Amino acid sequence: MREEVLSCETAETRSQEKNSIAALMTALLTACIAFQLNASMLGPVLATIARELQTDEVAVSLSQTVFFNSAAVFALFLPRFSDIAGRKKVLSWMLVIMTAGTVLAALAPNIGVLYVARAVQGISGAVVPMCMIMLRHEISNVKTLAAMMAIVAAVNGGVAGIDAIAGGFLAAHYGFRSVFWCIAIAGVISTVLILRFASESRPSAGVRMDWPGVIFLAVSLSAMLIALGKAAESSRSSLIIASGLAVFSILMFIGFWQVEKRKRHPLVSTVYLRRRSTWGLLLTTVLTMTGIFAVVNGLVLFLAQNTEVGFGLGADMAALVFLTPYALIGWLVGPLAGWLAPSVGYKKLLWFGLFASLVSLAMMLFLGLESLGWMVAAVLLIGISYAGIVNIMLNGLGVMLSPEDNPGFLPGMNSGAFHIGAGLSFVLLPTIQKITVEFGGSLMDGYFNGILAGLGITMLALLVSFLIPRPIEAEVER
Repeated sequence: MREEVLSCETAETRSQEKNSIAALMTALLTACIAFQLNASMLGPVLATIARELQTDEVAVSLSQTVFFNSAAVFALFLPRFSDIAGRKKVLSWMLVIMTAGTVLAALAPNIGVLYVARAVQGISGAVVPMCMIMLRHEISNVKTLAAMMAIVAAVNGGVAGIDAIAGGFLAAHYGFRSVFWCIAIAGVISTVLILRFASESRPSAGVRMDWPGVIFLAVSLSAMLIALGKAAESSRSSLIIASGLAVFSILMFIGFWQVEKRKRHPLVSTVYLRRRSTWGLLLTTVLTMTGIFAVVNGLVLFLAQNTEVGFGLGADMAALVFLTPYALIGWLVGPLAGWLAPSVGYKKLLWFGLFASLVSLAMMLFLGLESLGWMVAAVLLIGISYAGIVNIMLNGLGVMLSPEDNPGFLPGMNSGAFHIGAGLSFVLLPTIQKITVEFGGSLMDGYFNGILAGLGITMLALLVSFLIPRPIEAEVER
């Protein structure tokens, strides 16, 4: 009789745990969606923003860069701060401030105010890694954890295509401001769900936050990102400013390194920074995002809507034809890739995904620029390879390779690397396209050179990925 009672209690406990995980997953996914809408929902809207704010595509692409650069800076330290102050508390405030920035973007009268709004929205940059860290705190089984993290990370590729369809439809019929109002509503809903269903965790409670280290690192990164943006303008005065900012950035990083060596509880231990698990992963992430992100979310969409040399599609149709299948197939493949990772190996799947991404970019270059059908096929393939596999593996490695005494360190740094790469992608690839045309090339030559640059950078990412160590404890022997 006693055994039956214990059995019933065990079954009831398991049922409660499943319900708790399901509620937590719902809240975390909603938070990730609210963040991701700031990137993927705006992909098909950029041309509309340029038209309604009376500016050009390059200036609007810079608003994406502002968002991702801001997200990169905040992602560097907010996961670590959440270890100290409380993950639920920090995540909730991030969503509240992001929503406020979204409202400002909806009301923006010009491109300058839009830049400010996108910078404020960037505080949400650490949402995805923080959600994955919170899952790791709740789930101990490596295969279950990998599958759940894959579902969360899959949001980085887009919200199953619904966001792209909605963004294109709203922009085409109601203007770009309606898109930001939609994102603001998602921000409010996600904040309520996190407050209701997420549990609080503070693994580093009582530790003092290393704010001097934060300031040095944030200033160093910001200066370098601005320098890269100025260098892309290619004028003499811009290059002089870029050089000065680059030197200043290096000096700030040296100051950061000196501060970290003397801190009892540093933001980032210099011992960890020297490890291949840190710099190998971060460099791979930056190169991957730089090579791929603006190709799919920028150049392909601009080409699709170009009436001179492109396919002449509207914003809503471009989203439906390209971003929707790209994101949807990434959502379908992502959980499977996450489930396979502990058995097949995170690195093997990463290599396969990067190689397939190279094949996809080559298809775009030599077949897709002249054919809508081939371009759609290439985007579908990169949806499988990047959104469904590479993105999942890079996010998972950030969590699995992070040191136990500082669990927020590598996921936060890796999230920053994602945003740096995305921002650089929108600085570099559209600029290459523009410079090609300015120096006498055709519009099609511009698109070709932009995608070719993405192919070369992605190839570097594949080579660097061989330096990432294997996360042995996160994998199971077959």
